[in-house]
Amino acid sequence: MEVGGQRRGIQPWWLAFCFPVMFGCVEQVSAQIKYSVPEEVKVGSVVGNVAKDLGLDISSLEERRFRIVSGTEEAQFAVNQNNGILFVHQKIDREELCKTVSPCLMNLKMVAENPMEIHYVGVEITDVNDNSPNFKDEEKILEISESTVPGKRFQLPTAHDPDVGINTVRVYTLNQNEYFSIQIRERGEDKITFLVLQKALDREKHREHKLILTAADGGNPPRSGALNVTVTVLDSNDNHPTFSQEVYSVTVPENVDADTSVIKVKATDEDEGANGDIEYSFGSQLDQKIYDMFSLDKNTGEIQVKGEIDFEKVDVFKLDVHATDKGQPPMSTDCRVLIKVLDKNDNEPQIEVTSLSNMVSEDSKPGTVVYFISIIDQDSGLNGKVICSLSDNVPFDLKPSYQDNMYSLVLKQHLDRESVSHYEITITATDCGQPPLSTFKTVNIDVSDVNDNNPEFLQNPIEMYLLENNVPGNEIFSVSALDKDFNENAALTYHIIREESNQGKAATFLNINTDNGHISALKSFDFESLKKFQFQVVATDSGTPSLSSNVTVHVFILDQNDNPPVILYPVSSNGSAEGVEEIPRNVNAGHLVTKVRAYDADIGYNGWLLFSLQEVTAHSLFGLDRYTGQIRTLRSFTETDEAEHKLLILVKDNGNVSLSATATVVVKLVEPREAFAAADVKSATKDDEDNNVTFYLMITLGSVSTLFLISIIVLIAMQCSKSTDYTSKYLQETNYDGTLCHSIQYRSGDKRYMLVGPRMSIGSTIVPGSHANTLVLPDRRGTSTEVNCGQGNGCEAHSAQALPISGSSLIEVVCRRNTYRGI
Repeated sequence: MEVGGQRRGIQPWWLAFCFPVMFGCVEQVSAQIKYSVPEEVKVGSVVGNVAKDLGLDISSLEERRFRIVSGTEEAQFAVNQNNGILFVHQKIDREELCKTVSPCLMNLKMVAENPMEIHYVGVEITDVNDNSPNFKDEEKILEISESTVPGKRFQLPTAHDPDVGINTVRVYTLNQNEYFSIQIRERGEDKITFLVLQKALDREKHREHKLILTAADGGNPPRSGALNVTVTVLDSNDNHPTFSQEVYSVTVPENVDADTSVIKVKATDEDEGANGDIEYSFGSQLDQKIYDMFSLDKNTGEIQVKGEIDFEKVDVFKLDVHATDKGQPPMSTDCRVLIKVLDKNDNEPQIEVTSLSNMVSEDSKPGTVVYFISIIDQDSGLNGKVICSLSDNVPFDLKPSYQDNMYSLVLKQHLDRESVSHYEITITATDCGQPPLSTFKTVNIDVSDVNDNNPEFLQNPIEMYLLENNVPGNEIFSVSALDKDFNENAALTYHIIREESNQGKAATFLNINTDNGHISALKSFDFESLKKFQFQVVATDSGTPSLSSNVTVHVFILDQNDNPPVILYPVSSNGSAEGVEEIPRNVNAGHLVTKVRAYDADIGYNGWLLFSLQEVTAHSLFGLDRYTGQIRTLRSFTETDEAEHKLLILVKDNGNVSLSATATVVVKLVEPREAFAAADVKSATKDDEDNNVTFYLMITLGSVSTLFLISIIVLIAMQCSKSTDYTSKYLQETNYDGTLCHSIQYRSGDKRYMLVGPRMSIGSTIVPGSHANTLVLPDRRGTSTEVNCGQGNGCEAHSAQALPISGSSLIEVVCRRNTYRGI
């Protein structure tokens, strides 16, 4: 029978097999029968009837000296030679015999003589819950700052229970309170307890918290042990150190030299000064042997080999490292360091790359697989475990597979072919041996282009200057854009946007070469009809989908001397430039006979008109102002002068190739009605001043003459009142009376240009190659441009318009003469 357990009976077939073997081999290792007995059973308790179970003759046991010859040093078991019963001889303590080994099995060697028989009996000592969980210290004092945020953890001591299985420590509990709770974390087979702050502490309310941590095993009934935890609440140091990793893992070869650095743990603290200074220390719950094997630098966190490491004794060391700052109170955290002892590493890894394609599109999404990488290492264990990495600053990453030493090279960020079109990636495979062995392999990846860049114009808007009367069909200018893409994605075509606006209508007469952006005009432009217009050009690439950009082109038509002067006065009824002027014969020198008025549709020098006498019957009688076209008498008329004079006047502009027109003025001398009376008055005053009749006659004639002269003056004043005097700012001729004139000013770069009419500013210079109608003006930015029309020429400021052209301004002033005769 069995006590406190179950006995396994011997089956007949088992005996049939075991007995021949037993008698054939004296040294039998495995037990023939097995019993189980609980620890702490009373001395004398029966374990089982060995003789009966072995099939021995009970009556001959004493004669054959049936006994136990080995198995326990202190003879926990004995056999009764009278009945063959195996019983407990001494008190059994499983924890003393087997410690933490489970199951606890004792092999008994039993001998019977005459004939010699050796039997092996196994006795399993089962555990009973005879030990309570026990803490190393009776009290644990924690200092916690009141600034500690809820959720912060504090490691607590763990309880030790020498029992095994379900009888060991199973659960930890904390007395009920509103500030703290308990959290259990499993690290391997160990249970680590943490005190978790649930509610913010307030030192002014509670300076101290008394807690009881209870550890209970799983026995029936359960046994427990308690730890008094005192939490002291302090101020200030409210940032705890934080390790970069919670678990560090490193490998070292066996028999490594002392003082060899194993690993350096690193913790950071956001506090400053002493509160941020960190000291490292081993956990208090470590086995004493670890202190003999490793040393920890309290300032740097570097762990070094201290003793002799033997792989056959220990293959894994588990170290708890605490990081504690120097604040008041100090705060700490912990991490686990796993040091694995490996055999010698003598094989380099081998890299095999399977390429799906060495080309990746620049619009590929992150996560796209480019290569499959497999690492082969002939070593075993950690010597065959390989860590794979890539060269720095590449937009790729290694994604490990579920299978060891298998990786996928994947895209980790978006690509830009225009920035980098080719990558050389170095793959490094390093095993975990000590020292580690590495292998390098370089792979090449090309980035294919996608259409992700719009065409770009170097300037926007673009300013173009075009001479009028251009030849239809010829190229007038070109536009060009750049595209950062490649091949067909950078192949550009151009077209003009046709608009319905007034300025846009001019673009209908333009044609653009779609391949190179060269623009030709289908018609000849006329400055007098169109001075400027704008249109838009679109550059479109050949990608799919295509991208495009617009540019605005401002076209300024430049004037040419293509319009001859037009005579406005004199004009007779039949339209010919011929007129007749009648003047009294008694006018003095300087008398204004008439003024020839002309107009030129061109501007600047092309519209600056000069007058000259080509034919005249008497050169001494009449003079012509070359600028104003005024005809004046040079002297008084005599009786011998003819009564009719014909003047042929030439009007020409100042273009490179001058254009001209002629006008004919016929001047007729007429006798005034009071001429004879004036003659009598003059003779009477000389002959006889004493004659009263003559005196009154002279008064009468003088009055009539005065009235006549006043009439003449009034008529002249009415004629001249239609023009205002001015002082020329541009030329020194004060009597200049110009015809219709135009002035255009514009800026290009750092120079300012002006297309002028009859007057130009003193100090202006003529630009070479400007057809003599373009002036370079001194730069007076910030001052208004002043254009004066000549005194007495009837000019007025007709219009002024400012146009922005690349940061400069174009100012057009048109002066119109309205001094037609009869107006």
